[in-house]
Amino acid sequence: MNADHWEVSDEQVVEMTGKSLAHWTEVLNLFDAEKKRSNDVVAHLKNEHQVPVSWARTLTTGYLQRQG
Repeated sequence: MNADHWEVSDEQVVEMTGKSLAHWTEVLNLFDAEKKRSNDVVAHLKNEHQVPVSWARTLTTGYLQRQG
């Protein structure tokens, strides 16, 4: 899958999760997501923050790609 697939607008994120992309970036920073397995990060967003699984995956993958 190409990298552009994981790029979403702030408006899309707010519409689907109720929170901004900046909010989720901060949540993932606080969770130390860059040092964890992506499946664990997805599970954290889904279970602790009630993010739908498809959006948890999108947010996680986009975040990890931005981190390099």
